[in-house]
Parts: sequence; C-alpha cells; structure tokens
Amino acid sequence: MHEAVALAVLAAAGGPLAPRRGLLEAAGSATAALADAAAWARHGLSAAQASALRTPAPSILDAVAHWRDAPGRHVIGWTDADYPPALRNAASPPLALFVEGDASLLWRPAIAVVGSRGPTPGGLQLAGEFARAFARAGFVVGSGLAAGIDAAAHAATLGVDGATLAVLGTGPDVAYPRANAALQARIAAGGALVSEHLPGTGPRREHFPSRNRLLAALCLGTLVVEAAERSGAMITARLAADAGRDVFAIPGSIRNPLARGCHRLIRDGATLVQSPDEVIEALGAQAASEAAAHQRALSAASAPPGATAATTLPVDSDHQSLWKQLGFDPTDMDELIDRTGLTPSRLSSMLLVMELEGRVAQQHGRYFRVA
Repeated sequence: MHEAVALAVLAAAGGPLAPRRGLLEAAGSATAALADAAAWARHGLSAAQASALRTPAPSILDAVAHWRDAPGRHVIGWTDADYPPALRNAASPPLALFVEGDASLLWRPAIAVVGSRGPTPGGLQLAGEFARAFARAGFVVGSGLAAGIDAAAHAATLGVDGATLAVLGTGPDVAYPRANAALQARIAAGGALVSEHLPGTGPRREHFPSRNRLLAALCLGTLVVEAAERSGAMITARLAADAGRDVFAIPGSIRNPLARGCHRLIRDGATLVQSPDEVIEALGAQAASEAAAHQRALSAASAPPGATAATTLPVDSDHQSLWKQLGFDPTDMDELIDRTGLTPSRLSSMLLVMELEGRVAQQHGRYFRVA
C-alpha cells in the first residue's frame, strides 16, 4: 500500500486522534503502522479503530489513489518533515493534510482575512484592499473559501499575482459553495488548497468550525473585516487568540449589524485597524523571525555533525543547487523539487530567506531570480 493511501486509512479510522498519532510516531510511517496489528492495542486504539485499519473501505482506497494521480497533489503526514510547524502546536493537529497546489505556502508567513458570507459592498471592497496590500507586502493571504469576504480576499490576492491559501471544510476536490468552483480551481493553480478531510468528503456542518482552527493556526494573524456576533469568522478569531496569534478587526457603523462582531472583538482585546499597513507593521518582525527560525531548524537538521550555524545564507550544496536551477523565468515549486531533489519544507524555507534578502521573487506560486 502506498504511504499516502496508508495515511488516509489512518486518518479515516475515526475516534480519538492521540492513539493514532502515537502509533504513527512509534512506527515511523503509516504503512508500518498498518502492518503492525499487535501495536494497535498497545497504543490504545479502540476495537472500532482496529477494525477500520484492518479492513479499510474500498471507497477510501480508490478515492485517495485516484485523487493523488494528478500532478501538484500532496499528502503530508504527521511524521513527515514537510508537516507545517505552525500546526504541530494547534488543537488536535491532523494526522494528514491533503494539499493541492504549492504546499510550501503552508510554511510561509500568512495573514487570514475572514468575515461575513453576506457582506456589505463596503466590506467586500475592504477585504480586497487589505488582501492586495498583504500580498504585495509578501504575505500569503489565507481564508476559508466561503462566500463573501473569504472569496473576495482570495480573488483579490490572485488578481495581484499574490499567494493565497484556502483551508477547506470539505475534501480537497469538493467545491463548496458550488459557486466558488472556478475560484477554487484558480487557487489550486496559483496558490494552495489544504484539507484534513479525505478526497470526496462533502460539506458537513461540523467540519467548518474544525476547519477554522487550522486556518487560525497556519496564519500569524487574523483580520476580521465584517462579522455578526455569532459567526464562523468570530470562531476563527477566538481560535487565533487562543493559539496566541494576533487578531485585528476593522470597525464599522454602529447601525451595521455586521460590525457588531468586530466591535465585540475590539472590546475583548483585538487590535483596531484602519489600514493594511497597521497589520503589516505589527506582523512584519514576527514573520522575519519565524522564517529565520525555520531556516535555522532545517539547516541544523541537514548539517553534518559538529557543524556550526551560519550567520548568512550558507553556500552549501543545497543552496548552490537551488540557485543554479532558478532562472529569470518563473518556475513552479513542483519543478524545483524535481530539479533539486529537495523537500518542499526545505525548499520553501530557502526560498523565503532569499525573498527576504531580495534575491528571489514569486508570482502565482512561481519563483525567479531578481538579482
């Protein structure tokens, strides 16, 4: 059984996550975890979970095998080096992520832009203005691909050749709402779709609050543009605050019911903002710090024993290989992975440092030299 399919079987087994996570960590891979039935009980898996692992539904095997046949699709497991560090400390981190598009965006500094599914015209305009400014400043713009503010933020980012990340409450191949199918395809081509749900999974009410925890964890900060007091955007903001992330809210008219959620957030400690620059300034230092931390961790993991950390961009074989493979014509991440043999996480971290230094730029998820 292929590792991606084995990961899907583990993810689909249901029940508490902790026993399956422990089993996966001890086995080292999903295929090894499925092969060692004696370990299932030792790690606390229930009889129902054991049965699901012993006899996985053919529909699961077929759906995952069919989905991953297309290029640009990735299944990232809990024990993989490419699993985004921002999710490791999230509430109930998924065993597996199903990603279509540029998986490196899960490692890049991101800002979530969320809000009402039925916004005012002014709210839509603000969502677009803020998203474009964030993209031009080098941030990934994250959202949940819902109608309204979410869709406006994604579309505005793509409109300025920015990078956008959509966290889905369905499988990665299911468009919801259906009206966003074309936008979802554009994000898959020029950004990234990410889901913890298996391909083919349709919309379920309980999946959307769960989706919000991933969006909140993946982004350095969350901006709420317009929201009712009881809404999904408010859930995302609360989860972001619980995760120690910054929350920003745009104030509005006291007569606008969609401003009440933002006003509640501000009363509860969110930062009132009136321009994108305020958010960018608040998160800029943290973005640079996290990028440097990722680079140090990845460099340390690949350095020979006894090596010391470099204070500048290292001139090792990996960096030399990447620089040789980068040209002045934009190249997508999958092509760079094939050319260099590097993992998405390693490649993403190196590219991010080069971007911060002004050596590299990216457009529609494609990277090219600028110096």
